[in-house]
Amino acid sequence: MAIAVLAEAVISQIAAGEVVERPTSVVKELLENALDAGAHSIRVEVEGGGRSLIRVSDDGAGICAAEVELAFARHATSKLRNAADLSQIMSLGFRGEALAAIAAVSRVRAITRARTEATGTQLRMDAGQLLAREGIGAPPGTVIAVENLFFNMPARLKFLKSETSERTHMARLLARYALAYPLVRFTLQFDGREVFQATGGGAAREALLAAYGAELARALLEIAPQTADGIEVRGFVSPPEQHRANRRELTFFVNGRWVQDQQLSSAVLQAYHTLLPGGRYPTVMLQLQVPPAEVDVNVHPAKAEVRFRAPDAIFRAVGRAVRSALLQQAPVAAGTPREWSNGPQPGLGDWSWKVWSGAGAQQPNAGAATNPVSLPAAQPEQTSALSALERIPLLRVLGQVGLAYVVAEGPDGLYLIDQHAAHERVLYEAFVAQAADAQVSAQALLQPATVEVPPAAASLLRQQLSTLNALGFDISEFGASAFLVRAIPTVLGPVDATRAVSSVIDELEEDESLLAQAGERRIIARVCKRASVKAGQALSPAEQQQLVRGLEACSAPRTCPHGRPTMIHLSVSVLERQFGRK
Repeated sequence: MAIAVLAEAVISQIAAGEVVERPTSVVKELLENALDAGAHSIRVEVEGGGRSLIRVSDDGAGICAAEVELAFARHATSKLRNAADLSQIMSLGFRGEALAAIAAVSRVRAITRARTEATGTQLRMDAGQLLAREGIGAPPGTVIAVENLFFNMPARLKFLKSETSERTHMARLLARYALAYPLVRFTLQFDGREVFQATGGGAAREALLAAYGAELARALLEIAPQTADGIEVRGFVSPPEQHRANRRELTFFVNGRWVQDQQLSSAVLQAYHTLLPGGRYPTVMLQLQVPPAEVDVNVHPAKAEVRFRAPDAIFRAVGRAVRSALLQQAPVAAGTPREWSNGPQPGLGDWSWKVWSGAGAQQPNAGAATNPVSLPAAQPEQTSALSALERIPLLRVLGQVGLAYVVAEGPDGLYLIDQHAAHERVLYEAFVAQAADAQVSAQALLQPATVEVPPAAASLLRQQLSTLNALGFDISEFGASAFLVRAIPTVLGPVDATRAVSSVIDELEEDESLLAQAGERRIIARVCKRASVKAGQALSPAEQQQLVRGLEACSAPRTCPHGRPTMIHLSVSVLERQFGRK
């Protein structure tokens, strides 16, 4: 094929693909333009997950009539004039690509009025081509409506994520900027329904309340502004007992710009070292003020990444600020510290377990669990040839070790059973069997529980309510970001409703494409993990026996639903070799 210069329309679409990756990209670019324009109120309205309509309205400075068309030209910007200005960037936008890129892949209607002018201007554009321009009465500020996004790029349209996924990303984006700009009023509306609002009152805790909900907003620890090596760090971090299953709530702003940076994440996680369980992550919102010459923002087309001139200094400043907040402010978690104490306990040998909590030391009654295990009658799935091989023989329970493992004897040796993983498996198989027969029984709560969740999580949970209610939950909406839980599946026993719903949200955030049966099973596995007996919990001999009998009846007893082993088998021959008998 001969070399040829591409047509301008093709060039524009290629360039647009780097800036406008998805509907959320449009929201981000228009949002940042509004902030650069000094807006005090920004309203985002979305229909069809952003494919049908994205409308962003602000009360910022507006665009003067003489420059409205120029604003949609490629590489037209008011933020810089020469290459030297790139080292002094303090605005969120600067390349002059966003409006041109958005217009190239959609149908745009823009209404804007500069504060110094009496009337506004309206433009209509189609795939980057100007269709109409006219004067119009309008308040100061700008309204940009983006319709039929990617209508002229069917390949991009085909591979867009689901509407649920886009709504989740948009809600998370608005929440982040509300945290960074507490003096700005943010409103987000999906298909005519308001799902997020930050008042713009200026109080940091108000912004946290809108972004994270009341419980987490109260718990977050504040990092007061502190400066070292010219780097100012401030923000909020969660105490060690508040953690989640993914890194999604590690939020960083550098000079007012939201960025994704592996080094900043590493500095935070290093500060939490030894304070969090494995595979768990904190909620963090940090704002860094760095001299403009010390940070390169011209790295990524979407301006989502930056490079620091002195990365080690950044790492130290962030790590020091976070660690200091944790050590000085984090309350002692309930349930710690734990200590061994001498004293006989039937079925557990010569050791008993004393648990210290916020209410004082509690000594469990002899032979009784501090939180009894709930073991439903197992209803195993149909047995395959593989599961038949995986089955375990009848076992004789000998006792409990370290309040984490049940020791049992079988005809072919010794079994050490992880009580948490084993209980997960028993609950999971009973739950799956009931769900398969559409006979999941529910237990009504004495008092309905109100669960508040972040806006992004609320969007995900709202989409899965029918699935959850079919699994024995009774959850209904109770406001924009709150849900009312009236019942939970009986198979879970006395599990806290808030923790059960939180576990579902964790799973949905891990994989937003959960569907039908596979999705149900993943949700069941996550809920069972939260509901199962934990390591460090004393089990009576009867409960140990009940746990082992439930595991024996399982079709796949050797692993928990997440693939972790439930037991270690030491055969008689292995024991004989270890003792030198062979």
